[in-house]
Amino acid sequence: MPGVVLFGPRQVGKTTLAHAIVAEWGGDAQYFDLERERDRRRLDDADAYLRGQVGQLTVLDEVHRLPGLFPTLRGVIDARRAAGDRTGQFLLLGSASLELQRQAGESLAGRVSYLELAPVLASEYVSPERPGASVDTLWLRGGFPDSLLADSDALSFSWREDFVRSYLERDIPMFAPRTSPTAIGRLWRMLAHAQGTPLNKARLAGSLEVSAPTITAYLDLLVDLLLVRLLPPWSGNLAKRLVRTPKVFLRDSGLVHALLGLTTRDDLLGHPVVGASWEGFVIEQLIAAAGSQRHPMYFRTAAGAEADLVFERAGEVEMVIEIKRSSAPGVSAGLRVAIDDLRPERAFVVHGGEGRWPMGNGVTAISLLEMLQELDA
Repeated sequence: MPGVVLFGPRQVGKTTLAHAIVAEWGGDAQYFDLERERDRRRLDDADAYLRGQVGQLTVLDEVHRLPGLFPTLRGVIDARRAAGDRTGQFLLLGSASLELQRQAGESLAGRVSYLELAPVLASEYVSPERPGASVDTLWLRGGFPDSLLADSDALSFSWREDFVRSYLERDIPMFAPRTSPTAIGRLWRMLAHAQGTPLNKARLAGSLEVSAPTITAYLDLLVDLLLVRLLPPWSGNLAKRLVRTPKVFLRDSGLVHALLGLTTRDDLLGHPVVGASWEGFVIEQLIAAAGSQRHPMYFRTAAGAEADLVFERAGEVEMVIEIKRSSAPGVSAGLRVAIDDLRPERAFVVHGGEGRWPMGNGVTAISLLEMLQELDA
């Protein structure tokens, strides 16, 4: 493709990756940080400048800061295509996924691909080259590199507190100038307490003393900033009533723990959120590894039978997954109902220990690390 849109939350590593790509590309690559006035001034006549960069890679970081640039990019890409230069022209970076995709989609449809840079996966962190690295450390600290690689749990926790503060003081006013950062902060903490529960806008609105449409706008903003996920319910055609409400998750487990004041593993294991935190952590890991061709959702009947994660692919239910913190899990009645109703190709119980083994009736118990490999196969 002529361009790639790389999006992800702040501090996840987009700029670090971009600089590595520029260094590998060599002298024919240009990097612009559009939060810097000097770099924005260099693009005062963006059309003339970019048309002169034939054969070069141009990286535009925080590209949402110059939304008027997208029509110019379209013209430059089309001119280069006509001249036979079709791929590898632009790398566009941004922290607000929906807004960035909307801006790019209006002008650059068919000209760019979209890639999300997720926080660190367990399969990237836990390795023989990193003694002491564990899934539990990743779960506690979350997947933002500076938090994960801090010298102590206390320093990691402090980094995440600063991260939350910077979003509320800087990013929220920038992306949504009319939004109250204080209200967003309160909502963010409420969602940490409600990790993994069905979304209840009326309750949230009542607690914040705002309207339901305001809650919708706040949630849309947190989803756009890649901080919150609304996991949709499976809603296919079955002869039984299904829950139609999405589940709400904070996407990084480390931020859940920071918002709840949980500094250490012992703090986490003694808190009521521990099960929901583990479930949300595993779900985010699996969705990141699953790729864009698999569509994630959860399954729940009105009678209460539930599967934590369902992957559809090409319109068919490929996998049904239950998530258990225990290292010796069983197969729940809810998972059996989901398997009978959905007829998946495969079914798994992702557990908190090591190894994999058959559990009968086509269900496989599997560790998180091995499940990530299964999805990557």
